[in-house]
Order: sequence, then structure tokens, then C-alpha cells
Amino acid sequence: MSEAAQIDLPDLKAQELQRAFDVFNQVSLELTQAYEGLQSKVESLTAELAVANGELRRQYQEKEALSERLSLLLNALPAGVVVLNNAAGVSEANPAACKMLGTSMVGCDWPPLAQSSLVATEAQDEWQLGACRVSIVESPLDSSGGRILLIHDITAAHELKADLERNQRLAAMGEMAASLAHQLRTPLATALLYSANLAQPELSDVARARFAGKATEQLKRLERLIQDVLLFARGESIGRDVIPASLLITDAAQTLAPLCLEKSVIFRVVADAGDTIIVGSRKALAGALVNLLENALQACESGGEILLAAKVVGRNLRISVRDTGPGILPEVQSRIFEPFFTTRGQGTGLGLAIALGVARAHGGTIDVSSMPGEGSEFVIILPAGQLEKE
Repeated sequence: MSEAAQIDLPDLKAQELQRAFDVFNQVSLELTQAYEGLQSKVESLTAELAVANGELRRQYQEKEALSERLSLLLNALPAGVVVLNNAAGVSEANPAACKMLGTSMVGCDWPPLAQSSLVATEAQDEWQLGACRVSIVESPLDSSGGRILLIHDITAAHELKADLERNQRLAAMGEMAASLAHQLRTPLATALLYSANLAQPELSDVARARFAGKATEQLKRLERLIQDVLLFARGESIGRDVIPASLLITDAAQTLAPLCLEKSVIFRVVADAGDTIIVGSRKALAGALVNLLENALQACESGGEILLAAKVVGRNLRISVRDTGPGILPEVQSRIFEPFFTTRGQGTGLGLAIALGVARAHGGTIDVSSMPGEGSEFVIILPAGQLEKE
């Protein structure tokens, strides 16, 4: 090895060592800067976390205060509140609900509890609970799949409604007393006239029988009028009959079919009620429906048509009676349900008023639509249920 090469080798090693120190210094500087950046980020995140924790703490306190207010509100509510889980078990119940049902319900299954305590009434979503009448409104809890039940004690409201309806009937009777006296006088005077003719000694047996029949007819008319007045005055007790809707339609159709045949009026029945049932008075409902059918028959001429239809719409049964008669004038249509209002000389004016009263007593109503020259349609709408299958 030459002397020049021996001299350059230490210099080369020194240069490499210097470069290594430079790289080390650069990396150290970068590490220092990265640490400082990381420390700054940690401080920033710590500050953000402190703010977030403060916000969460504030929200928790607000929710805790809201929960406390809701708890106080539920405890103070006069209405009962029952919360059901997705298995129909009672997860919560406020004191009013426990007082109404007379038991601590939390942890119990709702269906057997309701079955043992609640008795269905004629009105939809209304139940008899001991001596009280309650309404139950159900709402779903989407988040848990459960339900919340709101139970209202409507005993006083129900009694006031019954008193109001009775007072309205009595007021209507007082206002129409003169009209009633006139309607009673007419058949009575006619019957007396025919009865007086029966006393004539020279009267033939045929004439005597004719006068006796006419007197009896007028007395029966008088009896029907008195029965209608009494029924309207006291209202109809709706009872607790379980009536298949199809049976109600069939009974009414069998009553009207021969009358339509006698008058040469086409009678059609289109019923799709399935297993629908009505809870109430079979006699009262059948009477109201037959009344509408007889009115339709009286409106039709020979060759006309009456359609009796029934279908379920939502939770209601819709029974319609449509005729091809002359229709009802608008000024008459607005009064047809008024007691003692009639457009027929032989009518009492109580048939439609009684039918409407029966429908309302069962939690329903009667609607009418008519155009002069285009016939009329009366629709009874009643809350309905389904027949339970074994």
C-alpha cells in the first residue's frame, strides 16, 4: 500500500463518521419535533375530552332531572299508565294504574290481568272495571317493541253523557208535545168513528166486520205510536249479546224479502262481514236496520231496487241501505233524524230518531247521502270485533 493511500483512509473514515452524526442529528431533530407535535395533540385531545366530559355530564344531569320530573308527573297523573315489554309483561305502572286495578302489576303478564279485571263494553276501547268505566288507549314503543297503555276513568263523563242524552230526549218530547197530541188524536178519532158505526142496528154483517177491522187497524196504529214514543223517551238498553254480523244481515233480509216481493221491488244483498261480531242488543240493532229497510221500501215504486250491503272497514262494520227512490231534498235531509219530523201522513217521525239513538248507544252512528231523483243511502257504522276461533 502506498503512502498516499494510507493517508486518505483516515480521512474517509472521518467523513463517514461525520455523515453518520449528521443523520443521527437529523433523526433526533425529527423525533423531537414529532414528540412535540404528539404532545401538542395530546394536550388538544385532553382539552376536547374535558369539554366532551363536561357536555356529557351536563346532558346526564339534564336527563336525570327530566327523568325525575317524568317520575313525579307519572306519580301525580290521575290517569293510569302501564308500560309493557315486548313479551306483554308489565315493566312499569304508575300508582293510579295500580289503584285502578287494585294490585301491584310490575312483573305480571298483562293479558291474564286484563282478562280477569276488565269487561268489554259496547263502545270501542272502553271497558268496565268494577264499578268504574275506563277507556284504554294503546301506543307502541318502537325502540323496545313494547307498548304503553293510558287508562282513563271516564265514569263521570259516561254518566253525564247518558244524562245529556236523556235530557235531550225529554226536551224533544216537550217541544213536540202538541204534534204528538195531534197524531194521537187522529187515529183515536177515526177508531171512535168506526166503533160508533158498529152500534147501528141495521148494519150488515159484512159492513160490521169491515168497520171492526178498520177500528182495530187504527187502534194498532195508535199502539205503535205509543210504543215508539216510550222507546224514544227511555232509550234502548243495549244489552251484552254477541251478535254475528252475518246473522244480523240475514235476519233483516228475511224480514224485508217478502215485502219487496209483494211490492215488486228488487231486493239484493251483498254482505262480506266474515267473522265480524257486534256486542249489544240484537233486538235493538235488528229493529234499527229493518226500520231503514222499510223506509227504503216505502220510497221505491214497483220495479225499483233496494241494496243491503255490509263490509268491514278498519275496526268498524259498515251496513248500507240504498234505494232507487226519489231521493231526499236537502232541506228535508237536514231534519230527518229530528224526533216527530215526518213527510208521510201515517208516519210517527220517530223511526229514524230511534235508529240513530240505537246506533249511538252501540258506539256508532248513521250517515245519509241522497240527491233528488237519484235515490238515497243510509249507512250504519258500528264498532266491531272478530269472533274468536277455538
